Amino acid sequence: MSTKKLTGKVALVTGGSRGLGAAIAKRLAQDGAAVALTYTSSPQKADEVVLAIEAAGGRALAIRADSANVEAVKNAIAETVKTFGRLDILVNNAGVGAFTAIDQISLDDFDRLVAVNVKGVFVATQEAVRHMGEGGRIIMIGSVNSDLMPFAGGSVYALTKGAIASFTRGLARDLGPRGITVNNIQPGPVDTDMNPAEGPFAERMKSMIALQRYGQSEEVAGMVSYLASAEAAFITGANLKIDGGFTA
Repeated sequence: MSTKKLTGKVALVTGGSRGLGAAIAKRLAQDGAAVALTYTSSPQKADEVVLAIEAAGGRALAIRADSANVEAVKNAIAETVKTFGRLDILVNNAGVGAFTAIDQISLDDFDRLVAVNVKGVFVATQEAVRHMGEGGRIIMIGSVNSDLMPFAGGSVYALTKGAIASFTRGLARDLGPRGITVNNIQPGPVDTDMNPAEGPFAERMKSMIALQRYGQSEEVAGMVSYLASAEAAFITGANLKIDGGFTA
């Protein structure tokens, strides 16, 4: 009998083809879950994640779905359930950023940020909970920028992540009677392709982090895995920072 804590569970990770999403998908699979992941423009990267999970003995599925496309998001949920027979864990990881002065950001950029970071999360969550029973898990990947924006140009991005923090609290009340927990992980600077630890802003960011280093995707993935497990059954409505003391 497997002793992996997520054995028998099915997870969907949005934006799971690279970076943080890929690390989360791999960790959930390592802990026993069958994992579906969505991607938008990196089919090769998505396939690499699936192959890595399967090579380790897990089950995985890559689904092309832009989180800004309502029907694509709905179809991703449906395909996950059709393939694996159920859905227990949704990780709303897909997100985009645009950092521009408020008097210069375009309405197209604003709409894209809201469409992916807020509307896409709403649609995925609404569809997912229709398939979830007792013990279901909704896990948001938000940002410490909902509480702290240490540089100019990030107001709209912070707006979207603040919406996720509030959505988490409201959802916890909506879904608590059904035994479904909802939590929001708020990473600080994490070493990814989009925000490398050796990038142009890295030294400034490191100087603000108590641990004086960027986080690793695997560290955030570990937190996701914990919140997805039975051990975290009494945690809901929480906005949990993993930021190395960035906001201390």
